[in-house]
Amino acid sequence: MNEPVLARLNTLMALREEVESIGSAFPWEPAADWLDQDTHLLLVMDVPGLSTEQLELSEEGGELTIAGERGPAHTGQQLSRERPEGRFVRTLAFPDAVVPGSAQASLSSGVLSVRFEKRRKTWLQLERGEE
Repeated sequence: MNEPVLARLNTLMALREEVESIGSAFPWEPAADWLDQDTHLLLVMDVPGLSTEQLELSEEGGELTIAGERGPAHTGQQLSRERPEGRFVRTLAFPDAVVPGSAQASLSSGVLSVRFEKRRKTWLQLERGEE
C-alpha cells in the first residue's frame, strides 16, 4: 500500500535534485560599480571567496575584462545551494577615457578595487574643440 506513495515521493525528490542542478548551470556575474574620483576612475566589484590568484584582469580597446572562478568553499553532502560558484567573465566599458596600463588593483574582504588614471585632454585637443 505504501509503494505508490514512496514511488511518488522518490519522483518528487529526483525532480527537486534536477531543479537544483539547473540553478548551478547559470553563470555567476559579480556586481560592479564605477566611481569617478576626479583624476581617476575606480571599479569596485564584489568577489567574495576569491583570492588574487583566482582573478584575471585585462584591458583592451576601452574595455576591462575580469574573469575568475570560485569553487565550493567546504566539503560535505550538499543539502541546499544558494551561493553561486563556477567561472565568470565580465567585460565592462570604461565610462571615461583612461591611460592604458595605469590600473592598480587590490583585493580586500572580498572586494576587488581597480583604480585607473583618467586620460587628460591635451592643449591641442582643447584648441580644436574636441571633447
